[in-house]
Amino acid sequence: MTAKKSIAVANPSAASVSSATTLEPIMTARGIVNRFGKQIVHDKLSLDILPGEILGIAGGSGSGKSVLLRTLTGLHQPDSGKVTLNGKPISGIVPHERAAMMGVLFQQGALFSSLTVAENIMLPLREYTKLSEAEQQTLAAMKIELTGLTADTGLKMPAQLSGGMVKRASLARALALDPRILFLDEPTSGLDPLSASSIDSLILKLNQSLGITVVIVTHDLNTLFSVCGRVAILADHKLTVDTLDVLQKSNQPWIHDFLNGPRARGAMTAAEAESAEFNESSKPAKPVRKPRAPAIKRVSPSPEPDHQKELGKS
Repeated sequence: MTAKKSIAVANPSAASVSSATTLEPIMTARGIVNRFGKQIVHDKLSLDILPGEILGIAGGSGSGKSVLLRTLTGLHQPDSGKVTLNGKPISGIVPHERAAMMGVLFQQGALFSSLTVAENIMLPLREYTKLSEAEQQTLAAMKIELTGLTADTGLKMPAQLSGGMVKRASLARALALDPRILFLDEPTSGLDPLSASSIDSLILKLNQSLGITVVIVTHDLNTLFSVCGRVAILADHKLTVDTLDVLQKSNQPWIHDFLNGPRARGAMTAAEAESAEFNESSKPAKPVRKPRAPAIKRVSPSPEPDHQKELGKS
């Protein structure tokens, strides 16, 4: 499909999936089972998360997207199965090492209302490092700038922030310890289209500039089509993982309807437009030919007249 080719070009994460598959996964989940009482949420799920990719996790309401995210981050112990990070069981990694490896943006931001934005960002630094107060403040200011917030945002309380600013401030806190993998729970939920689009652009920017691995739990089709290289979809207690062009051909009814409905077509159109803009901006600039400087004609000195030669002899 033409649209899918365009999307792949617009999304560097998608373009790098084939090369990333030759690398060892940064995180793996094997045989994950989660149940609440008699209700089975996840039935023997397996997943590889590749270094440097942007992976989306999608599914219907109640399919267990957030439970899966909590399982991957070690905040929820599955009934069976295991999760490994860099080859180590997630349950056996000490808190400070886990915090240095993973950053999490929670669905509602989860900023502490009694602390300023800068103080929220400094919390992990105070908890897991021995940096001085001045060094913590410097790093907090850097993360604020990195996520596109103005410097004075650090002095504000969470109640003074807009929805989009809360997401950015929470993202800044998730980046405080320079993690290798970033987990985002519904990063665009509750935002207007422009704010949601700016968050998508920020995610791509962070992925490209820092090389950070990103896992996004989302139901936002625009995010899936414009940002994610691969998508893992929860349906019927199982997990199906692939690129969107492959998933669109799935025979599973929910997956097929989800990725081929009117909203999905709208998201594809938007992603295609972004692709065209990306391709245009990526074209190398035409070389500007500078006008040649006029050649300097060197004038040979005129021969001395005979009478001057005679004078010189006298």
